[in-house]
Amino acid sequence: MKIEIDFDTKEITTSEGKRIALYSGEGFGVVKELWLKVGWNQKYNYTFTWFGVPVIQLPDDMLRYQEVVFAVQPDVIIETGIAHGGSLVFSASLCKLIGRGRVIGIDIDLRPHNRVRLESHPLKNLITLIEGSSVSGDIVEGVKQHVRAGEKVLVALDSNHSYAHVSAELAAYAPLVTPGSYIIATDGLMRDLTDVPRGEPAWDLDNPARAAEDFVTKHPDFVLEEPAWKFNESTLAGNVTHWPSAWIKRVQ
Repeated sequence: MKIEIDFDTKEITTSEGKRIALYSGEGFGVVKELWLKVGWNQKYNYTFTWFGVPVIQLPDDMLRYQEVVFAVQPDVIIETGIAHGGSLVFSASLCKLIGRGRVIGIDIDLRPHNRVRLESHPLKNLITLIEGSSVSGDIVEGVKQHVRAGEKVLVALDSNHSYAHVSAELAAYAPLVTPGSYIIATDGLMRDLTDVPRGEPAWDLDNPARAAEDFVTKHPDFVLEEPAWKFNESTLAGNVTHWPSAWIKRVQ
């Protein structure tokens, strides 16, 4: 789609001829979608750290995530995909602040320097590292051994983002999620990035959002439900996010 922004008339004009007030909720939505695509391509989310550790996330998603952690008060947060470890440290810091919870991180290739950094971090006592494929039967069983009966569990999937892999992770880890909590299939924005330089045409179908949407159609005890904003004095609705169709809530 082609858009033109006229700062004199304060309007956005689309290729279909639709005219949208620039300073409106709808105008923000148009600009937001463009910003997300360009920002992702330019690796904007590769410019942040949390407590000294690189964290490859959109800050907006991190703030929405902390709202959920505070609301759910999980005893265990399971994260697939560690990379540098910033997301693990972020989750551990939230556990420290609310006075409960610990984090289990799984990665198929935990690089030695990242392991050393995490195992020497001030929050190391709240983090358990497991190296191996997140969908390996042995790894899944090992994770289950770290969860005690009656504990509240939240899961974030951020490893291999292919449809097949995320579908396998959903099948493996969703049973651990407790009612009222979530399994989060991150980075569904891939489906909207088929036409950017760093994107792939195949992502229109091969993405986490589609895996999440298909999962809930087969599992009536889960629903796709983006958490409601806890505070909103704006005229806006809907997240600025890399995680569309990500929030899978267990309702039974």
